[in-house]
Amino acid sequence: MGDTALAPLRLPVFRMLWGAWLTANICMWMNDVAAAWLMTSLTTSAVMVALVQSASTLPVFLLGLPSGALADILDRRRYFIVTQFWVAAVALVTCVVLLSGAMTAPLLLALTFANGIGLAMRWPVFAAVVPELVPRPQLPAALALNGVAMNASRIIGPLVAGAVIAGAGSAYVFVLNAVMSVLAGFAIMRWKREQKPSALPGERFVGAMRVGLQHVWQSNPMRTVLLRVAVFFLQSTGLLALLPLIARGLPDGGAGTFTLLLASLGGGSIAAALALPRLRRYANRDQLLNRGTLVVAAASVVVAFAPNVWVAMPAMVIAGMAWISAANSLVVSAQLALPNWVRARGMSIYQMALMGGSAFGAALWGQVSSLTDVRTGLLASAAFGVVVLGWIRRYRLETQAEEDFTPSPRPLPPEMHVPVDPDAGPVLITVEYRIDPAQAEAFLEVMEETRRARLRQGALSWELFRDTVDPSRYIEYLVDESWVEHLRRFDRYTAADEALREKRLRFHIGDEPPVVRRCIAQPTRR
Repeated sequence: MGDTALAPLRLPVFRMLWGAWLTANICMWMNDVAAAWLMTSLTTSAVMVALVQSASTLPVFLLGLPSGALADILDRRRYFIVTQFWVAAVALVTCVVLLSGAMTAPLLLALTFANGIGLAMRWPVFAAVVPELVPRPQLPAALALNGVAMNASRIIGPLVAGAVIAGAGSAYVFVLNAVMSVLAGFAIMRWKREQKPSALPGERFVGAMRVGLQHVWQSNPMRTVLLRVAVFFLQSTGLLALLPLIARGLPDGGAGTFTLLLASLGGGSIAAALALPRLRRYANRDQLLNRGTLVVAAASVVVAFAPNVWVAMPAMVIAGMAWISAANSLVVSAQLALPNWVRARGMSIYQMALMGGSAFGAALWGQVSSLTDVRTGLLASAAFGVVVLGWIRRYRLETQAEEDFTPSPRPLPPEMHVPVDPDAGPVLITVEYRIDPAQAEAFLEVMEETRRARLRQGALSWELFRDTVDPSRYIEYLVDESWVEHLRRFDRYTAADEALREKRLRFHIGDEPPVVRRCIAQPTRR
């Protein structure tokens, strides 16, 4: 089990980048713990304390898609390096403001939001490069190791932050954060990533975002993942967002209590992550997600009524084990549903759903706690998870065979008889089929799959027409934004697209292959 779980660490590049990722997440937790604890000294408002979590996660919701688009169209290595220096700069500013005595609750939220921008920039690019670094069979283990890094940082970050706060003060947590972020940036510089050359110019920023959104919307597996991840984190974030107040409310509660509870959550997550290869033999991703949801809710109830830290700690360990089992099932499902060319955009949208659920959940359960008390807010989040699971479990992660997204580029179309400007367009493509009328219903089912596939590749629109005189004649019509965007779809072609093409061709009864025509829009005088 351990050998399988740790196998990706034998790959030098993955090991190096995983170390940088671990360091980056330690910095994130140091920042969040220091900010959350600092907020309790600036205000007694439960809403303001909970909003620290919202300020940290909301930037991913707001900026995730632009960040994912940049990670897909720019050099991922350089982009990853920039994110680390951004986090370092924000940490230094926070330190200066704090040492000058100018820190206020609203300003702390603003600086926490700025730090969250670094997370919004960093997460999609790392999520996109992991499948480049490991063989496909090792992808679940590599993603579980990412969870280990996150949860090891959940232990190390708070412990280091707590020790620094106790020994030197909160300001020096942010100094250490800046230094470690810079060191992680230098580590990433050692990565010699091979850029795959393309004869086509890079995608435009706005167009890249449109295609990313369109791809995810036309992917049934991704839509299911987004719904499940938003609901799961809407529920589970209640425990994390209210944890500083829970820690203060326990006997002799203080920064050390808060650190112990966070460390317990992280320890449980690490233990479960290393056991995930064995767990997957007995439960599929849907079962792990559903059971994880229920266990997190039950653990939240125990923490809500815990009389002391010694009762709360085991519950936090169990919550961490359930959390990583559910979260890993979701992220593996998302990665397997995305081809590489749109992976950063797809994973950024996944992260937007995750952080949007987290940010809204933190604000919601914080408001419930403000109107009632912390225990009621925590119980409300647990009850929400149990009730909603009864409805949402019908949206399954493993409903159909996984598509093979191995790149399978097709030959480009024949050269035009007249020169074509790459930016000329729109481009109208028609494909004419001859179909046995007795097979029409089955053909339409395949063409519905085709519609989704064409739109996922970036087509602006798609329709299927049937001849009113000859019922065997069908014309598929689609429009691309420009000639270069039409050619780009050939680069995005995968083994799954080829399998779908073969299914279409099996219905064609003509002596010749389907006739394909490409037409360029022409300007007219007006």
